[in-house]
Amino acid sequence: MLLLRCCPRLTRLSPLSNTQRSQVTPAVASCAVRLWSSSSDDQYHRAHGRSWRHAVAGLLAGTGAVLAYGIHHHKAEKADNNRVQTLEKTSTLPIFSQEDVAKHRSPEDGIWVTYKGGVYDITDFVAMHPGGTKILLAAGGALEPFWALYAVHNQEHVLEILSEYKVGELSAEDQKKQQDVKSSDPYSSDPERHPVLRINNLKPFNAEPPPEILSESYITPSAFFFKRNHLPVPQVDPASYRLQVEGLPGGVLTLSLEDLKTRFPKRTVTATLQCAGNRRSEMNKVKLVKGLNWGIAAISNATWGGASLRDVLLAAGYRPDVAQWARHVQFEGLDKDVTGTTYGASIPINKAVSEDGDVLLAYEMNGEDLPADHGFPVRVVVPGTVGARNVKWLGKIVVSTEESNSHWQQNDYKGFSPATDWDTVDFKSAPAIQELPIQSAITTPADGAVVDRSDEELTVKGYAWSGGGREVVRVDVSLDGGNTWHVAQLRSSDKGQAPEPSPAPGRAWAWKLWEVTAPLPPETQELEIVCKAVDNSYNMQPDTVPPIWNLRGVLSNAWHRVKVQIREDESDE
Repeated sequence: MLLLRCCPRLTRLSPLSNTQRSQVTPAVASCAVRLWSSSSDDQYHRAHGRSWRHAVAGLLAGTGAVLAYGIHHHKAEKADNNRVQTLEKTSTLPIFSQEDVAKHRSPEDGIWVTYKGGVYDITDFVAMHPGGTKILLAAGGALEPFWALYAVHNQEHVLEILSEYKVGELSAEDQKKQQDVKSSDPYSSDPERHPVLRINNLKPFNAEPPPEILSESYITPSAFFFKRNHLPVPQVDPASYRLQVEGLPGGVLTLSLEDLKTRFPKRTVTATLQCAGNRRSEMNKVKLVKGLNWGIAAISNATWGGASLRDVLLAAGYRPDVAQWARHVQFEGLDKDVTGTTYGASIPINKAVSEDGDVLLAYEMNGEDLPADHGFPVRVVVPGTVGARNVKWLGKIVVSTEESNSHWQQNDYKGFSPATDWDTVDFKSAPAIQELPIQSAITTPADGAVVDRSDEELTVKGYAWSGGGREVVRVDVSLDGGNTWHVAQLRSSDKGQAPEPSPAPGRAWAWKLWEVTAPLPPETQELEIVCKAVDNSYNMQPDTVPPIWNLRGVLSNAWHRVKVQIREDESDE
């Protein structure tokens, strides 16, 4: 009930007069909007006060509502039902039919919605809704389908906020009709996942493996590869799957899965994918940010197989004259929200058509068909580029003069100064993230681990990677917080196997695993282990988080630090 404690006005449950409603609307709307939408937040944060910003940020940060949904789902659902029943028994509000509600679908006529038998007038805050016109699709109808998709919003405190806008009850006859037409859970067909994954969000599913798994295998098994979904996993029939390529002089090229496999040479690329929010949890420790509370394992490495994007674009009509005007290649997925809006992103045309770009329309992962969570039947793999541009369940490719206009390209996955907050942020002022900076992390030992003094030595393992095809050439490891350093041994294969050939300059798409064994410092009870990587452009990681902190918690790549306790031998005590 964090929101209610922050704003006592939200505890009023009685109907409001028009005057009262106009007074309370800005505060209530700011909360309701943030809880109803997974879209951009800049309008909301510019429009409303600092206390609300902190309250909502604390609620929606990775350590807040995202986890709360998974833990308290059943409790919240029961509380919602009990509350609705209580309101039904005590309500003196008018009764409306569904036909009455359906007449209110515009700002001029009012915007009404229903939820569990109640009728709500949400006209006042629709204009401020960060999701734009999406919420209007619920106008005159039920909210349940929307809350089934954005499941994190379906919590007890949201109903408390919504109650401020209640204007009536839905007739018993229409309530029965709604109950007879149950809203299906759009996530019900999602695939099963390995139980070892650490879940950051259930719906949509986002999870990472335990860090120690990453350093055990150069190629991450598909089951352990981190999962990053923005929407429900679509079910795609490979037999009827069609990929459209548009925007070129030759017209629209339509390709089946079989076309991709037979018309174009199969190419394989071993490439690491990393979420822009990897290691966001470290930024949250400095100051709360918006986003899933990823640890250090939102990164994985796989061997991808498929058709070259360059080959497909050439077959679709790409010629030198197109390069005079084309600037971007847009991708649209087949995963959709309730409005029919698909996930989308784009990359620069030079990356897409370069022979050295190695961009794939992948239909295989680690020698097998793509798993459902990773884009079956076809996804884009853009080596060296942030995971958000590697669009899964690919449905459309568009060659264009413009970037993708999707939310995820225009109003997300961008970096800002630590001085920029939600009152001053302008997403249009920053470029979309493409190549990621140099990165490394310690996978073992874990933070808080205990080692015996009798061991005399400590082995430290981890990963290192740099975006843009820049090869990691060195990893430095310190056991004393950075006072002294050891150079780690790098490897580009599993132990006992021949290392991967050295990549061509600018085409180092895969990570390096690293390991170092060093003596335990004498007369020390606690170690602060630190790692930092260097790539072949001599880019190095910053030493601390505060100078790179940003309100979205992306691009977190400071020196990784873990603390380990040393247990003295009993004979020495």
